[in-house]
Formats: sequence, structure tokens, C-alpha cells
Amino acid sequence: VSEASKWLYIVAAAPFLLKKLMLLCVADFLNNTATFIPIDGQIAESCTFKKNNMYRLKLRHDIEDESSWFISISILYPEEWDADGILYPKTAWLTDVLLTKIVKWSAENKKSSFKSTLSLIPVEKYSQYYHNLKAKYKEIVKIWPEVTNPEKFVYEDVAIATYLLILWEDERAEKGLTDKQSFIDLGCGNGLLVHILTNEGHPGRGIDVRKRKIWDMYGPQTRLEECAITPSDDFLFPEVDWLIGNHSDELTPWIPVVAARSSYSCRYFVLPCCFYDFYGKYCRREPKNTQYRAYLNFITEVGSVCGFKVEEDCLRIPSTKRVCLIGNQRTYPLSSEEKLDEERTQYIRERYSCTLSTENNHFREVIASPSLFAPDMKHCSNASNSMVQGTSTEMNSLASSKWLAGFQPREKIQKVRNCASLPRDFTDDVVLQVAKELLKINQDSFKNSNDEDNAGDWNKGGSLPLKNVADLLDSSALQRLKNECGGLKTLLRNNCQVFEVARGQVQIRDWTKEQQTRKQSPGARKKPLDTSKSRLCWFFLNHPDGCPRNAEKCSFAHGTEELRPRTAALK
Repeated sequence: VSEASKWLYIVAAAPFLLKKLMLLCVADFLNNTATFIPIDGQIAESCTFKKNNMYRLKLRHDIEDESSWFISISILYPEEWDADGILYPKTAWLTDVLLTKIVKWSAENKKSSFKSTLSLIPVEKYSQYYHNLKAKYKEIVKIWPEVTNPEKFVYEDVAIATYLLILWEDERAEKGLTDKQSFIDLGCGNGLLVHILTNEGHPGRGIDVRKRKIWDMYGPQTRLEECAITPSDDFLFPEVDWLIGNHSDELTPWIPVVAARSSYSCRYFVLPCCFYDFYGKYCRREPKNTQYRAYLNFITEVGSVCGFKVEEDCLRIPSTKRVCLIGNQRTYPLSSEEKLDEERTQYIRERYSCTLSTENNHFREVIASPSLFAPDMKHCSNASNSMVQGTSTEMNSLASSKWLAGFQPREKIQKVRNCASLPRDFTDDVVLQVAKELLKINQDSFKNSNDEDNAGDWNKGGSLPLKNVADLLDSSALQRLKNECGGLKTLLRNNCQVFEVARGQVQIRDWTKEQQTRKQSPGARKKPLDTSKSRLCWFFLNHPDGCPRNAEKCSFAHGTEELRPRTAALK
């Protein structure tokens, strides 16, 4: 029992220790509990206990089966929990994510394919730097003008900036440098990383194809440029120390190439997210690895071919894609630059030979030259037609000022592909078809509802795996959905009045259990519009048993006569 308790403590504390959050753990091996108390400050000097963020894990035997165990988590002061999204996660993360991970980690016995978190920098220094920067830039969360989640994006960029500042500080100490490193952030997005690094004394600028609203709020000292970047001789940066690719999408595989060709002393940092090759969407060639691991291996290979010693590390950021790749040393002497550049060009040609083009909804291979990877081409997936214009003539342009004629930067105005632009009648047909199929399941076993609105039984149907739901649709409908980001899953989630989608399962939303109003979490943005009765109730119109709520308690309109326009919420 003591060994089991120790394992519980190690597994439960791991996510927080990796963040280098100071924790006091009270382990009760007799009762198999571990209580975690966060600490502010240094224990050796002065510190305070964050009583409101205490939580406890308990391990216990199954009474009926002593070979089985249960793990539970309890938050001692849930109403006072203070979450910042990184060091102190939201309570839902503890129950929905951490608890699940503890069970998974306790049962599995396999070696991770990723490096340990913050393996290349001093973790103690990172913790202190991060706390200082978070306090310095946390006010940006309150004035964030973008539609994206401010907590995630602000604290993520603060964490990335912290990592780079320490990495660069250690580099200056190792090389005996006094001047702070210069940088260029390619595909800088909201520009916050550029803003933080500039404010911390590093000269640099960011470039992105599209200007963001927040750019004007940073001030003139933060240099941000709106420009489409095309890998070519026109986009070399010989005067810059570091190139940064923070979720740089289609530019990610090109950043090691740009760094190598900019100057012999140029280094790079990339944080890969979306999977792109030199010419378009990435084609996985390692069936035994996950798509993410295979893509990281590809970007590592690009760096190696470009002559860099590539190092890998895991960042402490609120993202599932948190592995960064760093090329800060060359593996060849300067005198071999011309020979290495020929090898880079040949490598890009070999990658280009696996290009797939889309023609009449079928894929055809375009083989322009012998490829080292020919045996693995069967693993290639669909490449974006808009990004692929492959011909042998275009490939010959690799030696010209434009390195790859098939490359096309993203459009300045991004197309909406979240299923919102699909025709209403198409969406309604899919929703009705899926709902009818779900209602056929367990048709004879309706669940009695205790809701006073429901006079009798209400059929909530059953659930189906998402794959089975997709099998209900014809090929033309599926192809139409595949052209949207997220496809069928996104469409179903958009229609959250009708469906619940969780853990790969789809079911009818049970409004007999849904709360009419939900308590708004502290710090959440207020909804600008009152949407009550602004849309027709799908269940009132389509469900065989109607809506489980009466008209007064349903937030949707029971008939056109109840419809009213959306109105601005009162302050």
C-alpha cells in the first residue's frame, strides 16, 4: 500500500513539478492520500501558502475486488480556486484531464517518444523568469481585442518568451557575448512574442501575412510588418542572429533552410504545429509513429540536412503541440557551405517528388525525379491542391531566386471553413438524418424524467461512435464536409442544441438534465447579446416527443410567434 501511495504522489505531482510550481505535499501513507499545497515565494526566505488552491488525491481499494483500485481528487476550496491557465489550471482540468492522465500513466508501461520538459535550460531559472514576466504582461489578458482565448495565447507566449530569454542568456554566457541577440519572428501572428522579446531588450521584428487588431496596441517600439513571405533570396536575413517559427505553419520546414542560407552564424527556433511540407500538406512516411511524432522527425531531418545540430525540447505551455526544435550549431565548416547548399537543394527536390495533386477528386502521383523515399510513398496523404503546382519545369527553378515555384503563401483573408458557411438546407438535412438514427437506438427504453416540464417519457435515443455516424452519409456529403475544418465533428458540435459530442461518441443532448443557466466563471467575458428565443427549438419542431421543456423554461422559441431579435445585454 505504501508503494502504491508513493506512485500516486509521483504521478499526480508530475504535471505541476514540470511547471516548477513550488508545492508542499503532505503524504498520508496510512490513508493513501496526498494533499498538495501551492507555495508563493522561496521557502528558505519567506513564503505564503495558497490555501485556496489546495487539492487532495486519494487511492483506495475496490471493496469487492481487492485487485482493483480507485483514484479520486477533491478540491478543498473549489469556490475560491484561483486559476491563471498555466501554473494554476482551472478546476475542470484537474477533474477532466489530470485525473484521466493519472489513471493512464499508472496503467501504461511504455517509454515516451518525447524529451522531458525544459531539458535544455535551468528549470529553477525558468520558474523565476516566468513568474516575473507573467506579472509584467498579465494585464494584456484584460485588453485582448482578438477573438482567440486571451489566457491561452498570452500565457503561452509569455512561456515561450521565457524559454527563449533563458536560452539566449545561457548562449551569451557560453560564448562570452555582451550584446543581446537579434531575431526575426516569421509568421508572428498576434505579435505578442515579438513585443515581449523587444521589451526585454532584444532587437527584432515580426512578419506576418495579415495584420492583427492588437498590433496597434503595442506601440512603435514593437516592429511588426504585414507581408507575405515566400522562401527565396528576397527573404534572407544575414544580419539576424535567430529566426523564430512559432506555429509558423507552411513556413515551418523552410525556416531551417532560410536560417542556413541567411548566414553561417544564423540560428533558429521552431515550434511546429500544423503539418506542412515544402510544397503543401505534409505526407506522413512513418506509419509506426503518430502524425505529430513523424512530423517532428521530418523537421529535425530538414535541420540536419541544412547542416544544423538539432536539439529537441518540450515547453511548458497550454498546448498539445509543445515540442520545439532548436538549431544553434553547425555540423560543417564554413568552407563547405557551397557543397551543403547543393545537398539542401537536392533534398527539397526529393521531397517535391512525392507531391500529390488533386484532380477530379482522385489523387495522382507526380514523379519528377528519383526519390530516396519512393518505397514509402503509399503512406502519403492528401496534399492541398491550392498549395501544389508541381511540374518538372517548376522544379528546375529551385536554383533560381525563388527556391520553389510550387510554394504559395496563405491568403491574406482566411476563408471560413468551420462549417458555418455551408448551405442551411444541407446542414439541416445532415442534422435530421443523424438525429433520427440516434433516436432509433434504445427506442423501447425511454428514461423517465423528473423534470416538471416533462409530463411523460421522453426519448433521448442512444449514442454512436463518430465513425458510425459518418457511415450514415453518402460520399458526396462526406466530401463536402471534408473540405471544412473538422468536418462532420465540427458540424455536429456547431449544432450543440441538438447533439453532444464527447470522447468520439455522438448522442442527442438531454435537455431534461441541462441547467437553464450556467454560472459564469470569474474572469469570463460577458456575452454581448441576449439570444433567448432568437432561434427556433429543434426539438419542438423535429423530435417525436417534442421539447422536454415547456415554452416558458425553454430558451428557444416554440413556434415562429415566439421568435424575437437578439438584443444587447444590459450592463
